[in-house]
Amino acid sequence: MSERRIIPLRPQRPTPPATPQLSAPPPLSLYIHFPWCVRKCPYCDFNSHAVHQDGIPESAYVDALIADLEAALPDVWGRRVLSIFIGGGTPSLISAEGLDRLLTAVRMLLPLDPMAEITLEANPGTVEAARFAGYRAAGVNRLSLGIQSFEDRYLRALGRIHAGAEAHKAAELALTHFESVNFDLMYALPGQSLDHLAADLRTAIALAPQHLSCYHLTLEPNTPFHHSPPAKLPDGDLAADMQQLVETMLAEAGYQHYETSAFAQPGKRCRHNLNYWTFGDYLGIGAGAHSKLSSHTGVVRQMRHKHPGAYLAAHGHGDFVQTEQGIGVADLPFEFMMNGLRLIDGIPTDLMEARTGIALDVIEAKLIAARERGLLEVSGDTLRPTLKGQRFLNDLLEMFLD
Repeated sequence: MSERRIIPLRPQRPTPPATPQLSAPPPLSLYIHFPWCVRKCPYCDFNSHAVHQDGIPESAYVDALIADLEAALPDVWGRRVLSIFIGGGTPSLISAEGLDRLLTAVRMLLPLDPMAEITLEANPGTVEAARFAGYRAAGVNRLSLGIQSFEDRYLRALGRIHAGAEAHKAAELALTHFESVNFDLMYALPGQSLDHLAADLRTAIALAPQHLSCYHLTLEPNTPFHHSPPAKLPDGDLAADMQQLVETMLAEAGYQHYETSAFAQPGKRCRHNLNYWTFGDYLGIGAGAHSKLSSHTGVVRQMRHKHPGAYLAAHGHGDFVQTEQGIGVADLPFEFMMNGLRLIDGIPTDLMEARTGIALDVIEAKLIAARERGLLEVSGDTLRPTLKGQRFLNDLLEMFLD
């Protein structure tokens, strides 16, 4: 009897290395979290806390941030920082003097790229011309303004502290002081119609910010909106029409749709967020801030102590990191795809190996399956989600779960 031969249907998939090695470290960004806001919005699931009567311990918090950065230096030693993002909460509650002290310390401790993008988030209800001028003098060159809507009825429904007139005034001030400005807008709001959304978009377009982030209102777990949903939320069909309206109106106005929720004038894409989506590294300091850092031993994620009180207390013993864990080799392809496939233009086929040390061949079967379902396309040396893949992004991403 002759020996049986097993002929594989396709070449054997490579096995990922036990400890992937990178040819060069990924680009590095710095995220700084400011956890306080005037009032917590009912849809917000970020790590933010309403200011109490005693006010914000600004000086102590800036001291802690600087100490946190000093303690983290061995994790990023010698690596140039390409962007800084100061998020929250409401970072525009910090004084210009406090921000200047913080950014001065960052420049002293880290090799900051001379052309670094430095973004600060601001709430229209907490701004004034003098404060914007102070932020610009401290080094902020990009402002992200949480407008959400220019209509009072929707701002009240969202629990925002500003009115439409304040949003318009803050937008004009921001565009006067900063070379790049982003507006955050939300749609699928309680009782919102297509006509009302179109009016919001026309107002934003007329102001001509360099960047727009347009988000569908979602009812996140552990938020008041999740426990008690607002009435008259648009149904799925209307919400889909709203998404299409956003894309159409912004395209006609010259904005490029480059990421799931992001639109930019040519040359004005957010470099900090692009580093996230291309699986770059980022160091996060501040209460609850997250880091993703690569080294010769693998990729690790960290989270700082989440509550502001616990974070400030950590300053006393110098241990700001609450949790740290490595990303398993088997999880790296999914983590990479979860970020990269948010980009409308897609990602280079060789980027996964550059950022994770794992060749794309390891997930070849999943790539083929996604392409056969019409969710993914390969064009030259680029992987990109199809229009169907953009609409059903979660379905596409689930295909890369191990």
